[in-house]
Amino acid sequence: MRSPQDESVPAHPELNPAHPLVVFGDHRFCAGSSDRVMRMPGPHMHSQIEFNFVLDGRMTYWFDGRELTVSAGRLVLFWGMIPHQVIELDEPTHFVCLYVPMSVFLGLPSLSSFREAVFRGAMIEALDIKSYDHDIFRRWRDELLSRDTALEQIVRDELTARVRRLDREGWRDLRQVGEAMNVTHHGDGERIVHVECMARFISENALEAITVEHVARAVNLHTNYAMTIYKRAVGLTINQSIVRQRLDTAQSLLIATDMPIANVAFESGFGSLSRFYEAFAQRFGSQPGAFRRRLAQASRQIDTGRSNFSRK
Repeated sequence: MRSPQDESVPAHPELNPAHPLVVFGDHRFCAGSSDRVMRMPGPHMHSQIEFNFVLDGRMTYWFDGRELTVSAGRLVLFWGMIPHQVIELDEPTHFVCLYVPMSVFLGLPSLSSFREAVFRGAMIEALDIKSYDHDIFRRWRDELLSRDTALEQIVRDELTARVRRLDREGWRDLRQVGEAMNVTHHGDGERIVHVECMARFISENALEAITVEHVARAVNLHTNYAMTIYKRAVGLTINQSIVRQRLDTAQSLLIATDMPIANVAFESGFGSLSRFYEAFAQRFGSQPGAFRRRLAQASRQIDTGRSNFSRK
């Protein structure tokens, strides 16, 4: 269900696939390479906001202890850090699946209630579906799979606008209408709740000077136990997750503002400029300045193309 460029890797592949594992990809803005919905062997999680536009058929998720069904022509989105699993579907069912970095949503302060619902575990369903959504979601998928940097920025801008319209035109939380599941494995469910709460605490507080102790205290767990279950579930340490969240924010600031790089580092929660440069290069494969210049060049190419087109 995920693209080769964003392949999810089980944290513990030696375990039974039905175990509620958390899997992580590379957290980029990307699209699923296949439009065919498949049953998933177990729940998983990832850091992006996931968009599903169902083209035909019907699919049922296990999500937050409920069975939630999405039918053809419907658009839903949810934070991938909430454990989710496709458990049933009409064969065949096709959809467009897009993965949007958290930084895109964190950069939308005007959507405070909407954003809060997403990060608190809602599965959001758009109440107003446009006649052109079917075609435009397919186009966005194709353009993201092209790996064209300029097109990716256009899709990001267009999808951000679609999110703003969704907030304005109405949405609902499908959990409020879904049927609660009757079977829950207590031990695994309890651990998932703890991990989910820790992930949420990190997402909401990573820009502050938080530590592993702060994260463990937020869920009333001993530090060592919190680190153990988080690492076992997510495949990353708590500290690594804090750094990832800060890097998501830094990427957003580099894209959306002219803020000096030193300010970006400190605004994103890094207490050391050298640590910021090291972490950024490790994650994105370039230094922050080069990353920003590459995006600026892509933006200029888009503007030039538009200008040339308008003169024709």
